[in-house]
Amino acid sequence: MSFLKDIIPPAGIVRLLAVSNLAKTMAHGVLMSISVLYFTRVIGIPAERVGLALTLGAVIGVLSGVPAGRLAELRGPRPVTIGLMTALGVAACGYAFVSGFTGLVVATAVVLGFESAVYAARGALLAGLLPAKERGKALAYMRSTANVGVSLGAVAGGLGLLLDTRSGYIGLILAAGALFVVSAVAFLRVPAVPAAPKPEEGSKLPVLRDRAYAAVALVNTVLVMSDALLVIALPVWISENTTVPPAFFTVLLLVNTAAVILLQVRVSKGTDDIPGGVRAWWRSGVVLAACCGLFAFSAGQPLWVAGALLLAGTVVHVLGEMLHSAGAWSLSYGLSPEHAHGQYQGMFEMFTKLGTTVAPLAITWVLVAFGALGWAVWAVVFLTAGAVAVPLVRWAERTRVEPAAVEP
Repeated sequence: MSFLKDIIPPAGIVRLLAVSNLAKTMAHGVLMSISVLYFTRVIGIPAERVGLALTLGAVIGVLSGVPAGRLAELRGPRPVTIGLMTALGVAACGYAFVSGFTGLVVATAVVLGFESAVYAARGALLAGLLPAKERGKALAYMRSTANVGVSLGAVAGGLGLLLDTRSGYIGLILAAGALFVVSAVAFLRVPAVPAAPKPEEGSKLPVLRDRAYAAVALVNTVLVMSDALLVIALPVWISENTTVPPAFFTVLLLVNTAAVILLQVRVSKGTDDIPGGVRAWWRSGVVLAACCGLFAFSAGQPLWVAGALLLAGTVVHVLGEMLHSAGAWSLSYGLSPEHAHGQYQGMFEMFTKLGTTVAPLAITWVLVAFGALGWAVWAVVFLTAGAVAVPLVRWAERTRVEPAAVEP
């Protein structure tokens, strides 16, 4: 029973947040599984231009986080979160009306703009609903639930791919939009959180002047790039450099997903404050470097040796991934002023999206250019990121200021 407590969110606010996130991530799973094929096969946009459109849209969309976070602070995070999540659902339905490259760029920018805005507003809402010591565990439950949601959405999308009809794709897109709205409705069940107090003096957007916080967020940009090691680099590496059949990657992906669902809450224990968060990041850098070594040594090995190394590397990778996530939650909240969680979460999400946008190109380029040595390059990158997190977090702690505030 104690193990189930690490999987099933406790009743109350945390469970409502997890249910909302389940609906949201199911929508993501649907869109992830069908979008590229829909835009290439049905709309007729060349694959390389689809990738360019999605990248351009992502770059534009991430800029909404800080202003949305500020809006949540001024108007109260619950109504802003509900409104933005509903708008995200409507915007996602807009993918069904895309007819070319320009429309795809615009639609992606709008959808991802609302996505970043939701993250910032929801971050402020979570900070207002839960004490600091409980936020990390709540986010761990939400991430565990997210893996379930993405998997269910991908299965639904896969069924749609079997039909491979325009109406089937459009129906799935509209269903994804509806799931975003369901996610918004769940927030009607959580208590209202008052607007943040206004600072008596100083900038209304202190996050834009907080260089130490930006430096910590930049470390997060590097560590979050580790996700692309598994989902982008590893399948290519397996097919081109190992004796393992490419289908083995599916097994590794299932291992990753199951581990996050079952173990994220347990791995996150002890990381619910700033010291715990920075320890998690330091360990994450070490662990991610180790997984790079295991993946590199799989090249040219006999089938069973290569398979064992890849499986071991995947297990080590997911541990580093979970440690990174746990540290990110405690540091992103712990280093931001209590009156400005919205804008700070918006800034942190902007740096996260920067990492996920740059990672596929950066990681594949290094591995193509240097081969097995490319894994050593990334091992050094992750080790360095984990190490520099320690002094940067200390700097952010020293400069973190809670200004005097008055009620709005």
